[in-house]
Amino acid sequence: MATDREFDLIMTIVNRGFADQVVDAARAAGAHGGTVFYARGTGIHELEKFFAISIQPEKEVVLNIVRHEQTQAIIHSIVASAGLKTEGKGLSFALPISNMAGVVHSLEMLEGKQK
Repeated sequence: MATDREFDLIMTIVNRGFADQVVDAARAAGAHGGTVFYARGTGIHELEKFFAISIQPEKEVVLNIVRHEQTQAIIHSIVASAGLKTEGKGLSFALPISNMAGVVHSLEMLEGKQK
């Protein structure tokens, strides 16, 4: 199926401490950078008990804007490196980007116009 979009947003959610593996795997597969921030899980499997006190595990979220044609290879690299085929390790998915502004430097580098 042909698409005319140029970029996708890859979002990867992993347990705290695994973001570096995700960033390294994405870069090895062709991504040029990313944004990492902290989050907390609220799913049914996220709540754990420690001495009858609920603990919500901390998560790290990694965002990568990549060329659409690189998306599949980058996600496969992330899955393999961060062990996302193991239950409870995290997930990675892509969303289409229809409009983007404010990333001129990155776009020039992606286009090969960097001097």
